[in-house]
Amino acid sequence: MRSVLALTFVCVGLLGLTGCGSQGIQVAEEDPLRKGAVLFAERCAGCHTLDAAGAEGTSNRSTRAMGPNLNQRKETYFSTIYAIRNGGFSGAIMPQNIVVGSDAEDVARFVAKYAGKDAGN
Repeated sequence: MRSVLALTFVCVGLLGLTGCGSQGIQVAEEDPLRKGAVLFAERCAGCHTLDAAGAEGTSNRSTRAMGPNLNQRKETYFSTIYAIRNGGFSGAIMPQNIVVGSDAEDVARFVAKYAGKDAGN
C-alpha cells in the first residue's frame, strides 16, 4: 500500500512539473508558432521578458545576466536570428547558438510576431 501511495505522489508531482514550463505560454497549442514559444520559455526566459512565452526574465534587473524586455522592444526575424547566432548584439552576455537550426528559426519567427507589444510603434 505504501509503495502505491508513493508512486501516486511521484506521478502527480511529475504531472505538475511538466506543466510548469509552459503554464504561462499564451500561444495556442495548434498555432505553428507554439514550438518557438516553448523553446523561448525553456532557453530564453531566464534573461528575457516576453509575455507571449510566459517569460519574466531575471527578477534582479540590475544583474548583468539579463536580456532586453522583448515586450518593449520589437525584433524582426533576421535580427533575432542574428542575436541567436552571435550571442546578442554586443556578444558580451548572451550565449551564442542558444538554439540552432530549425529550433532557432522557430524561436525567431515567434519573437518576430510577438515582441514589441508595448513598444508603442
